[in-house]
Amino acid sequence: MSTFIARARQFLVSEDGPTTVEYAVMLALIVAVAIGTIAALGPKVKEAFQSVADSM
Repeated sequence: MSTFIARARQFLVSEDGPTTVEYAVMLALIVAVAIGTIAALGPKVKEAFQSVADSM
């Protein structure tokens, strides 16, 4: 267990730790925006495709 704590401490002290956290936060924001956009536009896109399919 002490080996794990030592490695975690070393990871957080080095520059790799904060950089990894920054990338994880950016990725989470990108995913949240993508899901929000898909959820907001989904019904409108479905309606547009259904309109085209009905006119065929």
